[in-house]
Amino acid sequence: MYIKNVERNNGTGLLDEIEGVIQGHRDGHGYVLRDDGEADIYLPPNEMRAVLHRDRVRARIVRHDRKGRPEGRVVEIIERPPHPIIGRLLHESGVWLVAPEDKRYGQDVLIPKGATGTAKPGQVVVVELTEPPSLYGQPVGRVKEVLGEIDDPGMEIEIAVRKYGVPHEFSEGCIAQARSLPDKVRPADRRRRVDLTDVPLVTIDGEDARDFDDAVYCEPAKVGRGKGWRLLVAIADVSHYVETGNAIDVDAYERATSVYFPRRVIPMLPEKLSNGLCSLNPEVERLCMVCDMLITGAGDIHAYQFYPAVMYSHARMTYTEVAAILGNTRGPEATRRKDLVPHFLNLHDVYRALLKARNARGAVDFETTETQIICDENGRIEQIVPRVRNDAHRLIEEAMLAANVCAADFIQQAEQPGLYRVHEGPTPEKKELLRNYLKALGVGMTIGDDPKPGDFQRIAEATKDRPDAQQIHTMLLRSMQQAIYTPINSGHFGLAYDAYTHFTSPIRRYPDLLVHRVIKAILVGEHYQLPVLPAPGEAQEKLARRLAGQGKLLHKPKKPHANPREVQAWEAAGLHCSANERRADEASRDVEAWLKCKFMRDHLGEEYAGVVTAVTTFGIFVTLDALYVEGLVHITELGGEYFKFDEARQELRGERTGIRYAIGTRLRVQVSRVDLDGRRIDFRLVHEGDELMARAMKEKGVVPGREGVPAKTSTKRAAAKKAAGKKAKSPLDAVKSVAKKAAAKARTARKSRR
Repeated sequence: MYIKNVERNNGTGLLDEIEGVIQGHRDGHGYVLRDDGEADIYLPPNEMRAVLHRDRVRARIVRHDRKGRPEGRVVEIIERPPHPIIGRLLHESGVWLVAPEDKRYGQDVLIPKGATGTAKPGQVVVVELTEPPSLYGQPVGRVKEVLGEIDDPGMEIEIAVRKYGVPHEFSEGCIAQARSLPDKVRPADRRRRVDLTDVPLVTIDGEDARDFDDAVYCEPAKVGRGKGWRLLVAIADVSHYVETGNAIDVDAYERATSVYFPRRVIPMLPEKLSNGLCSLNPEVERLCMVCDMLITGAGDIHAYQFYPAVMYSHARMTYTEVAAILGNTRGPEATRRKDLVPHFLNLHDVYRALLKARNARGAVDFETTETQIICDENGRIEQIVPRVRNDAHRLIEEAMLAANVCAADFIQQAEQPGLYRVHEGPTPEKKELLRNYLKALGVGMTIGDDPKPGDFQRIAEATKDRPDAQQIHTMLLRSMQQAIYTPINSGHFGLAYDAYTHFTSPIRRYPDLLVHRVIKAILVGEHYQLPVLPAPGEAQEKLARRLAGQGKLLHKPKKPHANPREVQAWEAAGLHCSANERRADEASRDVEAWLKCKFMRDHLGEEYAGVVTAVTTFGIFVTLDALYVEGLVHITELGGEYFKFDEARQELRGERTGIRYAIGTRLRVQVSRVDLDGRRIDFRLVHEGDELMARAMKEKGVVPGREGVPAKTSTKRAAAKKAAGKKAKSPLDAVKSVAKKAAAKARTARKSRR
């Protein structure tokens, strides 16, 4: 599964045959992503003619470039996954062809005259290959499905679900089984459950939420000799209706997660369950699994218990409403919910205690800006606005974290296999990069070889008032790894927990459903056995190889009693869920990028202020202040000088002027180009800013106001130059001159367009 690598040195030091997966590039070349995790092998365009993006191949390294990067040749195509190709049907000079929407495929697909079906020129279609590409011939295919016109509302989502292989249609067996389920809780369902219908549990979610996984309630309680709280977190009991191995379960496992797009959700479960029978809707009875906790005044979890229950949601609250009540207990929102106000105040009190414990733990807590896309009736962006987090958001977050920690501890104490949500510390490479970065910026703090999350939080706190705080915090976040699902508990670095799992969202996450099943089995003294799961697919294999390269995959079980085969089965389930979580994120980002490109086409030529959010060897990425849209300023747009990429500082620096572009640098840019197919927005630099230039010139040793005289130039030399009639032209004057010419050229271009 991982690597089949024949190494024959032959005195050249080159690996003769290496297996990997083709990663196409929109510019025609490609790479082989190696199974062993080593450096990708570059493939020139001529080597890509007979292969396709995602093909599994055996390649041979034939040379290394000047920087030591390997270049290769494809020796054999091992496997061609049956992925459909989505694109627009074109009719050119009597020839039918499909131009792939995903430019990484690199070649148009020829369609024989009788294989177009009902498709019309210009429509978006799904193509099935009938003949592979070759060195001297294009791939051939047939139209399998017609999606519609490119401007049809929701077309970007139809493309994304097929492009990323997101299951979007439930099986007939799943639909039939969902229909057979009851519409409400039956008397038989209530047996052996705690009756909580008189407890004023409420749900607190966003205004646009349709499925409600969790409900909360809090009351003061004596904990030991001190004051504390009893906190109830009730979670929808999906496992009561979705039994292991049934038709709904098979479909839910395949999806592994719900996928969220603007104005549309592809749910993990059929709507009858996700929005009806399992959803904790207001003023109806629902089955739930409860984490019942005692919290001390210091925010520590003193005791907890899990049990199945039946509940009755007393209100469907929004974050905005609850925040308004907490801010003004005599306001109109509080008046409408007078009976519930004391419970909200109790929830706020326990939240502040949990927050105190979080700070004492040293958990990482960076405030980042999340955005929300608001669309019109046709699915086009009206505006992009920041999501404002208030105390109601944080209150629910801390309650869910507490329940998740209890679930992880419960499974660990019972010594049963299950899935943990693991977030490991930064890799050695990322630690070194971060240390160099902090040193280069003159931050008087750093991280050691075995950093703790509190180290990151202390650096964030110490630098929060610096002008480059956003830049530093971004790098702190990027130094961390992605979290995964695995049965091998390694703790959660970011949250500073020794054990953590996901228990609170079984309607939309399959790992949570598995955790519920394990907890239920423990409660009745049984051992939950995973069903026979399908073999991992391409996405899981790719993730497995990456994790194997980091030494994370197939660890030996920590418990001596654990069955290695059972642990490996749980690892396969964790890989599947982790990979499909990534797939859902990629599909969502793709749709958002498409919508943003469509949106920005109406703003071509307009100028905006923005901030640099990423720096690469080929340019800088700038996020606009007003629109929250990111685009690229290519290095060729930065001026007529040579820029060097400084990895330690994460910046581009001009060798002549010394001007620097780093994360957090403020700029003014013009929208110059939008590539809808490539999901790419290009900006042109308009105004670099006086402060930016002044700083650059100061570092180059030029005195402000005496730009022609460097700071260390003697007055004698200056007088001599003046006497000789040689007026020194400063770098600032040179750059200003270039900027004026560029501005004049841009004005002329705008006038001609009008």
